[in-house]
Amino acid sequence: MADVHVRICEQEIIKYDLEIKALIQDISECTGPQSELTELNCSVKDRFSRLRQRIQDLEQMGREQDKESDKLALLKEVEAHRKQMLSNQTAWRKANLASNLAIDKLEKEELLNDGDTTARQRKLTKESLAQTSSDITESLMSISRMMSQQVKQSEETISTLATSSRTVLETNEEFKTMTGTIQLGRKLITKYNRRELTDKLLIFLALALFLATVLYILKKRLFPFL
Repeated sequence: MADVHVRICEQEIIKYDLEIKALIQDISECTGPQSELTELNCSVKDRFSRLRQRIQDLEQMGREQDKESDKLALLKEVEAHRKQMLSNQTAWRKANLASNLAIDKLEKEELLNDGDTTARQRKLTKESLAQTSSDITESLMSISRMMSQQVKQSEETISTLATSSRTVLETNEEFKTMTGTIQLGRKLITKYNRRELTDKLLIFLALALFLATVLYILKKRLFPFL
């Protein structure tokens, strides 16, 4: 069982060692940004921590070996792993130095390029401002023309409304006149109707009186004894 744990520990040490070497290679080739370099260094620190722990575990297993030969062999292997780890740490520092130099160089080049770009941008900005100013002036003139047209249209509309208002007032006066005429006609018709009724009553009374007179005369002539 102890041999199984030893082999597992040795395999993990080899795995972490290979991962560290791969990460160191990535760091040496890293040209930025700085955040990427920081992320790679965090990964390396994590692998070194795990590797250091597994080397300590292997050392403890070696000290617990019953056979002196096995014990010496494992402790010798532990010493070799520690030397390899120190070698990786040295390579890690060199890789960081190379990466930082590359990043600094690229940043300086970008600054120089940015300077040229800034000058070009300033020139373009001046031209753009001049064009923008011209466009604004043209837009203002166009707006002024539109406002003038709107004012003219508003004046025409107001004139039309005034004319319409006068027409409405005149029509209203005509309606008032017509209403007065209609009311007068209604009064005359009512008065006429009343007079017609009075005439009918007078005619009826006259007729009644005439008939009464005729009847009286007939009575005297035909029936004198009554």
